[in-house]
Amino acid sequence: MIKTLVTPAEVQQLVREWRRQGIKVALVPTMGNLHAGHMALVRHAQTLGERVIVSIFVNPTQFNRPDDLANYPRTLEKDMEKLISVGCDAVFTPEVATMYPSGGLATRVVVPGISDILEGEKRPGHFTGVATIVCKLFNLVQPDVALFGQKDFQQLMVIRQMVQDLNMPIEIIELPTVREEDGLAMSSRNNYLTPEQRAIAPRLQQTLQATLKRLQSGDYTNYQALQQWTMDELNTKGFKAEYIEIRRASDLLEPTSEDTDLVLLASAWLGKARLIDNIPFQLH
Repeated sequence: MIKTLVTPAEVQQLVREWRRQGIKVALVPTMGNLHAGHMALVRHAQTLGERVIVSIFVNPTQFNRPDDLANYPRTLEKDMEKLISVGCDAVFTPEVATMYPSGGLATRVVVPGISDILEGEKRPGHFTGVATIVCKLFNLVQPDVALFGQKDFQQLMVIRQMVQDLNMPIEIIELPTVREEDGLAMSSRNNYLTPEQRAIAPRLQQTLQATLKRLQSGDYTNYQALQQWTMDELNTKGFKAEYIEIRRASDLLEPTSEDTDLVLLASAWLGKARLIDNIPFQLH
C-alpha cells in the first residue's frame, strides 16, 4: 500500500523507520504529470533500493515565466494511479508553503558556472531553483540513491556538481531519455503542442541525428558552421530554434580538437512548447 506524505515530518519519520530496519532508500524527484519516462525511473529505482519514494512538487522557483508555471499540467490523481500500479512505496506531495515557509528563496543553493550557460542563460535563475529544491528533498529524504532522466542533461550535471561539492552521500543515477515511438523525447510540455505541431515535433530529434551523422562523417570540422546548419534546418521545418550546441560532455564547455566525449544539445520553440533534447556521443 502506497503511503501518501505531505509534510517534512511525515517523510522523516517514515525514513527513520526504514533506516532502523537497515533498508536502502531510493528517491525519484518529479514535478508530476508522470509519463513513461518517469515510470522507467521508478522501476529502475526499485532495483536499486528496497523502498522508493517519489516526490511530486511543481517547484515555482525554477520557473522563469509566470505563464509556464500557471500552465504546467497538474495531474495528481492520475499520477497516484500510475505509482500504485508499479508498487511505489511512498509519494511526497508537499504544498508550496511547506517547502518555502518564508514565501520564497530565503536560502539559495547556487552552483555557479554550469548553471549560467545554455539553459541557465535562457532561463535565468532556473538552476538555482532546481538546486535549492533538490537539496531540500535530499535533506528531507536522505536517500542512498536518486534517479534522474538524461533528457535534462544540464540539470543532471548541476545536481551531480552540487552533490560532489556539498559531500552528500547520495549516488546519482541517470537513465537514457525515454521517447515516443516517433522519437520525440517524452516531456510534460509536449501537452502544449497542437495536433499539427505534435506531428512536426519528432523532426527535432531527426534533425539532431542528421547533424550527428554529418559530424561523424567528417563533413564539418567547424562546429559553429554545423550548429548554424542545424538551426537553419529546424527553422525551415517549423521550429524557432533557440540554440544548438556541441559541448564537452564532462562540463558542457566548448570542446577542443582533443575532446572525444561530446554532447549535442538543442532547444527550440514549437508554438507554445519549448522543447529540449540532446544526444551524447563519442568521436573516434
